Amino acid sequence: MSSFEVKSQGARRNSSSLGRDEAENRTYERDDSHWTTIVVETPPAGPGRPLVVDLDGTLIASDLLIETAFAELGRRPHSLYEMLTALSRGKAALKHRLAEPADFDPSTLPYDPEVLALIRRARAEGRPVYLASASHRRLVESIAQHLGEFTGWFASDETTNLAGARKAHQLVEAFGERGFDYVGNDAADVAVWSKAAKAYAIRAPYGVRRRLIRTGLDVEHLPFQRVTWRTWLRMLRVHQYAKNALVFLPLLTAHVFTPEAVLQAILAFFAFSLCASSVYILNDLVDLKDDRGHRTKCRRPLASGAIPLMHGVIAIPLLFLGAVALSAAVSLTFLGVLLGYFALTTAYSFALKRIMIVDVLTLAGLYSIRVISGAVATGIAVSEWLLAFCMMIFMSLALIKRYVELAARRDASLPDPTSRDYKLSDLDIVAALAAAAGLNAVTVFTLYIASDDVNQLYTRPQLLWLVGPLLMYWIARAMMLAGRRQMDDDPVVFAMKDKVSLATIAATALLIFAAI
Repeated sequence: MSSFEVKSQGARRNSSSLGRDEAENRTYERDDSHWTTIVVETPPAGPGRPLVVDLDGTLIASDLLIETAFAELGRRPHSLYEMLTALSRGKAALKHRLAEPADFDPSTLPYDPEVLALIRRARAEGRPVYLASASHRRLVESIAQHLGEFTGWFASDETTNLAGARKAHQLVEAFGERGFDYVGNDAADVAVWSKAAKAYAIRAPYGVRRRLIRTGLDVEHLPFQRVTWRTWLRMLRVHQYAKNALVFLPLLTAHVFTPEAVLQAILAFFAFSLCASSVYILNDLVDLKDDRGHRTKCRRPLASGAIPLMHGVIAIPLLFLGAVALSAAVSLTFLGVLLGYFALTTAYSFALKRIMIVDVLTLAGLYSIRVISGAVATGIAVSEWLLAFCMMIFMSLALIKRYVELAARRDASLPDPTSRDYKLSDLDIVAALAAAAGLNAVTVFTLYIASDDVNQLYTRPQLLWLVGPLLMYWIARAMMLAGRRQMDDDPVVFAMKDKVSLATIAATALLIFAAI
């Protein structure tokens, strides 16, 4: 039976720096301070043949380089310069730079069940199993130790990126040509498959599958969950597009329904939708670790591995450019508002969401910007009453969102969140602030009804007084349901699904229409 046995005590293997003693059939690996001796015997054919497993895209439905890069940007946005400097020295140097943080948690990664089952079958047959990855050795070692299924591992270090032909050469040095089976997923693995006795592929693109067929190898394709259009819609957060209907609010409040204005508002809606989707994806990439530890966000396509991270990275600029094109078709002024929205929401993703109260103020501001953009797109002067009402009601909704998140953590006996500047002990204060902001919105609305401005737009403004109780009812009910743990993480999404909320919105709309 073959072996890959570490002889030195507790040494960390550095499989990119190897020496070879042909007489004794041993491989020597250079650690930072000493040599590690590894015995490598020629592996027998058949059941005893080693199984070598790739990591990114294979064992895990993710990419550690992308994960660590966005995690670092999320913690320290100014580290982009350091990352670019490291990349100028090569991909291996960048991976080494990103592997420095000590908070990497392998238990949260989306491991593929089919690959894990293959590994466990191989171990049950008495075969040695190795993890071979182009990711940095610190991360690979951490994953190998967490799973406890591997005989050994191969990985990149500060100077060598163990991918493609380099990985193939490394494995041939260790096990001999055709002396191992290999599990991979993409084009970089073709060079390794060509040296293996048997090829296992999972999530391989069409072009890679064709290249594998031409090699004439014994290939087995492992089953996996394919990406559907519904998965993409979930990643784009199409259900959140209802928030962008706020661009129509200036039309409704000013009672302007000309075809030109409606068309401009529709273009503004889609521009904001595309822009919002690009930011949602960016935010998901930054929050991968936190989302995987969340009771519902762990099912998001990027966090769960349902969509490859690289696809998300590519989608961000495409969606943003589409939003820019639509915005330019509306007007250059509207484009400026959208760019301001994008800048603010990006700042929120990387920094502002980690600052107590500033985060909810930013969220309220982002909702209000949608209203302002609708006014800019249609050429309607936005009312100060409308802006004041929007800031108060959206501040309330943002605080309810934080309340629900904190309550869920406290109920699950989880510690204080690390990605938000709140403590579980803040729960009652957040609830009080949410209720106060919501009732302030009602106060602003009643002051508007009592003003002279209302008589210019409504023939029966007295009916608007009935809207106040409806608003108070909805806000009070939302707070009660949040306290009973019966509300979604996002109160806006909850309102779009809740029958009572929809009935309240419909009744409010009927009263406003009757008052015109």
